[in-house]
Amino acid sequence: MTRGSQRERDRERAQARGGSKGKNKDDGLTPEQRRERDAKALQEKTAKKAAQAAGGDSAGGNSNNKK
Repeated sequence: MTRGSQRERDRERAQARGGSKGKNKDDGLTPEQRRERDAKALQEKTAKKAAQAAGGDSAGGNSNNKK
């Protein structure tokens, strides 16, 4: 029955290597708070992108393919 102990060791090693790499949904927020936070972040991102597109076009060149 050596395979059983090998599984245990492998589980311990795997947990030590990447214990918390998955998504952490326990951030202490309610679903409504999470929705508000995500919506605000999305609005900021789109506003930043729009400002960058408006300001970047006058510099010349094709700014759409830089990223």
